[in-house]
Amino acid sequence: MILDDAALGALFRDARTHNAWTDQPVSDDDLRAVFDLMKWGPTSANSSPARFVFVRSPEAKARLSPALSRGNREKTMAAPATAIVAYDPRFYDKLPRLFPHTDARAWFAGNEALAAETAFRNSSVQGAYFIIAARALGLDCGPMSGFDRETVDAAFLGGYGWKSNFLINLGHGDPEAVKPRNPRLEFDEACLIV
Repeated sequence: MILDDAALGALFRDARTHNAWTDQPVSDDDLRAVFDLMKWGPTSANSSPARFVFVRSPEAKARLSPALSRGNREKTMAAPATAIVAYDPRFYDKLPRLFPHTDARAWFAGNEALAAETAFRNSSVQGAYFIIAARALGLDCGPMSGFDRETVDAAFLGGYGWKSNFLINLGHGDPEAVKPRNPRLEFDEACLIV
């Protein structure tokens, strides 16, 4: 099945990174719906290492604020929700359930470098799925780097052993505040067929 142009536009061509937000909230049900859609995207060995922390309350925003770069602080404080896209370095402990037909846990247990590379790569992919799922469900996104990982990890992830990858502001973007679209590379600039 090929999606129609309207759907492709909503997911890619017309979708924009948002930095300004309406006051329409993002509910628990919205966040669950996005996760429940994105979780079906493939990861290597079904490893599913991404973990998500949704920052919404004023108290949690106050803990997040010191970790943000100057250019990201105001837009993040204004966003109805911010997703910390993180990963579990010990994702492989769940592989007996997620990839049960072989002992995939043994591939990563005791090989910290391979586990870290796999967790970071696949949580990045899952974060991209999250953006597409959010757009598909009517939310706008503002993904970003520009934060101090150690501060975020200490403030939100320490008790779980997770590590932050990147952030995504979520909500209903203000279309009046969207900047002109920046160019993209053409196929021949970015691709080889060999």
